[in-house]
Amino acid sequence: MRGLPFLLIAALPAFCAAQPAAAQPVREATAKQRMIVLSDIEADPDDTQSFVRLFLYANQIDLEGLVATTSIHMKTSIHPDSIRRIIDGYAKVQPNLAKHEAGFPTADALRSLVREGQPGYGMAAIGPGKDTPGSRLIVEALGRSDPRPLWISVWGGVNTLAQALESIRQTRSPDEARRMIAKLRVYTISDQDDAGAWIRKTFPELFYVVSPGGYGAGAWTGIHTLIPGTDNKTISNAWLRDNIQQGHGPFGALYPDVSYGMEGDTPAFLSLIPNGLSTPERPDWGGWGGRYELYTPPIATTDPSGFSGVTIEPETRPIWTNAIDSFTPEIASEFGRATVPGERAVKDFRGGIWRWRDDIQNDFAARMDWTTRPFSQANHPPVVRLANPGRMTVKSGERFVLSARDSTDPDGDSLSFQWFHYAEIGHWQTAIPNGIAANIHTVDFTAPKVDAPREAHFIVKVTDKGSPPLTRYQRVILTVTP
Repeated sequence: MRGLPFLLIAALPAFCAAQPAAAQPVREATAKQRMIVLSDIEADPDDTQSFVRLFLYANQIDLEGLVATTSIHMKTSIHPDSIRRIIDGYAKVQPNLAKHEAGFPTADALRSLVREGQPGYGMAAIGPGKDTPGSRLIVEALGRSDPRPLWISVWGGVNTLAQALESIRQTRSPDEARRMIAKLRVYTISDQDDAGAWIRKTFPELFYVVSPGGYGAGAWTGIHTLIPGTDNKTISNAWLRDNIQQGHGPFGALYPDVSYGMEGDTPAFLSLIPNGLSTPERPDWGGWGGRYELYTPPIATTDPSGFSGVTIEPETRPIWTNAIDSFTPEIASEFGRATVPGERAVKDFRGGIWRWRDDIQNDFAARMDWTTRPFSQANHPPVVRLANPGRMTVKSGERFVLSARDSTDPDGDSLSFQWFHYAEIGHWQTAIPNGIAANIHTVDFTAPKVDAPREAHFIVKVTDKGSPPLTRYQRVILTVTP
């Protein structure tokens, strides 16, 4: 993916009706998420940056394919050897990573996943007889008996997926094709060829997360655009130098300087990292990969005159796309309460990533430390434990208590807590304040007065005092009845 300066798109449609809530209790699935990456690596250094980060989480996601593709920015070449070069660097640090968490795949296991996608651009490169190792890999993965969904994390053009879908349509019975396509979950970084619009139109049932149009309308740009009123230091070149690139061994040394935008592709897999917050099947619930709502976006909201190079077509059905988040960044306080709300509130379609970005970056830095340090000299994330159910029902106007007092830290670090009502999610979108202070392990709230059942989401952030500080979360879903 290639990034450029971005426009602020202020007007976005309101959220469609909320979908039915998942079954109790509210916990992330214990099974890892399956994922295949489609990457136009070498079109921009940011794909290399994202692969470096991804491999630091290779024990937490079931990687099933690493496919080199084309895109609008690189129409006639693919570079699978560039993926292998990063894996060669990973091979040098994998033994040390395994000292910190179990399950890191061997470098040979990752090498076995590298494939070539369509060697040409867009829809012109798909059709009968144009299957590639990459498209065949997707078809094979969908044909397995594994009941888990298969995420396609698209960092460039999507025509390799289009070829896989066309092959399924031509070679499978309608029932089998429906079963295979029902497993697919696509998160693509904007449209970087003309295959994305074709896929969404041709397969209207397909789960698809995208910010269509110019990159100025890309919610994913929250990973590297400046948040108003904050220091933004964790995306600075100096921070990347000190925490990732320099003094962090052979793998950190592979991380290139920013040329257009830092890691524009990374949000396409961040929601699959199990951190206690993300529920990948519910993009409207928010998480490290951002927050998205299901609706049909008008072209006017998609930065139609902005940079992308791909012709923008009207959407023909609802897709998971940009949602607006409002939040006030917390800042450290020298005296008194440990953190206080900043002076400036932020309301933006990039806010679904912005609100977590320092946590995301600190987690990255800690894992890069794992590549060279022993367990005793590195930081590891806290374990968040709720003292109350993940789903609760209370009556209108009733006081209720939420607690994460039993949370622990594997390194023995002290913990900080921050509770908040995620007002954009659920059926009650007016902020529900807590009773006293939000930065203690046990807090009380008072349910709003309602005349029909309403749902509200509460998040606790638990952050250790290690270096860098690491954060994990839990979500409580509250149903308020009259």
